[in-house]
Amino acid sequence: MSGTGPTPAPDSDPEQSTSTEERWAVNEDWLATAVGLILLALILAGVITNGLVP
Repeated sequence: MSGTGPTPAPDSDPEQSTSTEERWAVNEDWLATAVGLILLALILAGVITNGLVP
């Protein structure tokens, strides 16, 4: 192995890079969690009455 240097590292690690679709899925999950918690808070506060809750 004479005259060869170390192999340069790639610019980005494929396991750590996320596409926009994967990041949107995480954001969508957090949005659904927030909406669920808001609905729960409204029900517990009495803003949403029993007639609206199935």
